Amino acid sequence: MEVKTIGILGAGAMGGGIAQVAAQAGYQVKLCDVGISFTERAIGRINDFLAKAVTKGKMDESMKGEIMGRITPCAGMEDFHDVDLVIEAIIENLTAKKEAFTQLDRICKPEALLATNTSSMSITLIAASTGRPEKVAGMHFFNPPPLMRLVEIIRGYHTAEETVRVLVQVTAQMGKTAVDVKKDSPGFVVNRILIAQFLEAIRLVEEGVATPQDVDTAVKLGLNYPMGPFELQDFTGVDIGYHVANYFYEEFKDIRWNPPQALKALIRANRLGRKTGAGWYDHSSQG
Repeated sequence: MEVKTIGILGAGAMGGGIAQVAAQAGYQVKLCDVGISFTERAIGRINDFLAKAVTKGKMDESMKGEIMGRITPCAGMEDFHDVDLVIEAIIENLTAKKEAFTQLDRICKPEALLATNTSSMSITLIAASTGRPEKVAGMHFFNPPPLMRLVEIIRGYHTAEETVRVLVQVTAQMGKTAVDVKKDSPGFVVNRILIAQFLEAIRLVEEGVATPQDVDTAVKLGLNYPMGPFELQDFTGVDIGYHVANYFYEEFKDIRWNPPQALKALIRANRLGRKTGAGWYDHSSQG
């Protein structure tokens, strides 16, 4: 199967970034969200990103125009009727994703592949919402998609080898490196490792071993990471790490994935509106 047109469902930071990467790779892109205004804002962000590349001499104005010309804003999923591949990048909620895939299965042509950008959830359960589970897989990009080089290709229980082959080919066309995740396990590879590091870093602070700042310094200088675990949690959003850890705990039934009290306190503070969206460097004393 040859992929020429890609539908992107979700025009947030991830969906917009994936749309940009796909258009830069030469694919025709249809970008869709719950409202056309969300899609248009995403296209505006892509235009601004490419404009900076022009200013820096990384591309010329005509190339920018060609890339933008490959992205079509869509008001609804019905416009995905003729795409070859859909990459879903909506909210990290299993019920919402299953509902979306049920609709995509109805709308898309029978040979179209359906991929989810979920960072941790079961590909098999999402695929079960369709009548084509062999054509469903995970295609997990990392934030921000235009800059991060990895894509995890995750197999559900029924995912066909041909589906994996095509998605690996698309990943390469986008200039990314694919990792073949052979088993549908929560968190796949990167987040399975990353969340464990996040939780252990928080426990070190809870135990009084070191401050968040010193943990970050130790990890950056001792492990040569570009960001420490607390800096990275603040960058990605502490609520995301919290939800993924809870998902792991429910799936594995292993106490090591239970979010530490300090993380729960930070999440509660945000929900109560004391410092909405705050991170560890605002609440490092909570425990």
